[in-house]
Amino acid sequence: MATVVSTCVLSPGQTVFWAAFFNFVTAFVFGTGVAATVGKGMVDLRIVTPYVVLAGLGAIAWDLLTGYWWLPTSSSHALIGGYSGAATARIAHLKGVRHMFDAILWAGWTKTIISIFLAPLLDMVLAYGLMIAVNWMFRRSSLRAMDVYFRKLQLVSAAFFSFEHGRNDARKTMDHY
Repeated sequence: MATVVSTCVLSPGQTVFWAAFFNFVTAFVFGTGVAATVGKGMVDLRIVTPYVVLAGLGAIAWDLLTGYWWLPTSSSHALIGGYSGAATARIAHLKGVRHMFDAILWAGWTKTIISIFLAPLLDMVLAYGLMIAVNWMFRRSSLRAMDVYFRKLQLVSAAFFSFEHGRNDARKTMDHY
């Protein structure tokens, strides 16, 4: 969203409204796949009690601390880690340490871990391909003509970014709780 503001395509207030609108619209377009994976696909729900959820929410303290120190962290990763850690601690308490990983549903973790590694690689390849395509398409254009097109395309890009953010991160909070 910073590029839309820094190039003066939208004001900061308009940008916040633009992003909020497309994050909100996502709630009516997409399903609950991300939230289902986080809520039901990572930890055996038979282990989960209100105490496990409360202990898992210790990730909020981590988020506040790292935010205070201006450290870049992922709230989603902290929440999933805290939630699964609390579940493994509970099963270790009930059945013993040898059984603590019985609380983990490995299929959900496998999808998540593969995505963590594949997504940046796929993004890099797609970004490179798009950069080549854009350079080739506009190789004979003047800077003024390109500026007109790219200002409009920045709005599309910002809308798509907000829409995708709503599809991923915003869905977790809306559906899981």
